[in-house]
Amino acid sequence: MRRIGILTAGGDTPALNATIAGAVHEANRLRIEVIGIIKGFSGLLNPEVPHVELNPLFTPIPELDPTHGGTILGASRDYFDANDTQTMDRVADRLRRLKVEGLVCIGGDGTLSGMQALSHHLPAVLAPKTIDNDLGLNYPDEPNEWVRESAPGSPKGYITRKRPGREFGLDEVVNYVTPGYATAVFESSTGVSRIRTTAESHRRVAIVEVMGRDCGMIALGTAYGQPDLILVPESPVDPDPLVERVLAVLEIQKHAVIVAAEGIVDTEGHIFGSVSASKDPAGNLVYSGAAEAIKELLVDKIGDDYFASRRRGETADAAVFVRKVGHTQRGGRPILFDRFYAAQLGGKAVQILAAGYHNCVATLQYRDGGIRLDSVDANRFRDRWGTIHPRPLSPTFYDPQRFKPSPKGVQYLHSIFTNALGVDDVEALRSIFDTGNIVYPYNSVNVHIHKRIMRIDPAG
Repeated sequence: MRRIGILTAGGDTPALNATIAGAVHEANRLRIEVIGIIKGFSGLLNPEVPHVELNPLFTPIPELDPTHGGTILGASRDYFDANDTQTMDRVADRLRRLKVEGLVCIGGDGTLSGMQALSHHLPAVLAPKTIDNDLGLNYPDEPNEWVRESAPGSPKGYITRKRPGREFGLDEVVNYVTPGYATAVFESSTGVSRIRTTAESHRRVAIVEVMGRDCGMIALGTAYGQPDLILVPESPVDPDPLVERVLAVLEIQKHAVIVAAEGIVDTEGHIFGSVSASKDPAGNLVYSGAAEAIKELLVDKIGDDYFASRRRGETADAAVFVRKVGHTQRGGRPILFDRFYAAQLGGKAVQILAAGYHNCVATLQYRDGGIRLDSVDANRFRDRWGTIHPRPLSPTFYDPQRFKPSPKGVQYLHSIFTNALGVDDVEALRSIFDTGNIVYPYNSVNVHIHKRIMRIDPAG
């Protein structure tokens, strides 16, 4: 294999450039040229296929910095329809004209579907990324637990449901952790700890909303920020036990901090705040209002008298406030864990192609008390109908009575975060007050990459 392509698709994460850097490093070792496709699958849908050479003369371009968050190649949420054979044939022809013999796709479940569609035309592999940590399986046979039940009133005529899972060991988890997750948890936990002091000082209840869609992994990880309660989508919110626990915390410490994942549901399975849900370009639901809905619940259940009688606010509405960590979770400098393992996965993806395999996913596995590189067939992630489901937070990782990680959840988090920060991560904080930041304009990598972009002639 002499030349491969690489692209980044879906939402950005902090560790994308690190994954690209790892792939380029391994390609240099194997004397393979690497072409970077601009803006993910959107670039392949463009007749000119804008692209850059990432390792001319087998030397990485200087713009490729693994400590820089996001992706120098750009990303989009455009995907392929595998049934659109004409489009797929055109894309495959464009890659042949570029003399690309294999493709590394960096992304999540949507990218995995696009990669598999392309794998019918050329060797293609996936290097995982997602801050949600929901690409994978809790155990190898988990896809068999998804069932379809007849529902005449639904758009498809059926609904999909997951049967209760089984007990499993951490070494059974397929794709143990995804790059981007550790940095997202670091940012969320830091945000929670900072909001804590405001709630503590003013005797308030703070509700902090974090990302994660239908998966509670980020919320679980914010336990490092020491919130008093954590609410995850996989454990429906029952109002009475929640209010009881909040009141117990307030009686002891006069304030409370609650972390709510954006996809939390009530006891009937309805998403909090789902009234304002819409569709993003990838077809995913956009959640909003989970924390606000929890605030309304607490205000209604606790009432004004409780806070007024204790001089903690004239009304319950004033005593409970909401904050979102927001997009800071998926941006900025990646911490050591993400940089290291993202680079490892990028290199592993190139090794898979060079060895003659394709339609595979490079993975991280938990083995013998540590995290190791591996790979699996991409079809392992699909259920019997071919659907890829986001990996749910296992109920064994969460204690719904305490609203905290279970002992097994603590073990899982410990295995990832014990040495997740490096000395250079701490030292990098000093650069924020570099005088150059207030003297010179931001030096965007997009400016320099644009100068390197090449295109093919659409006419052939």
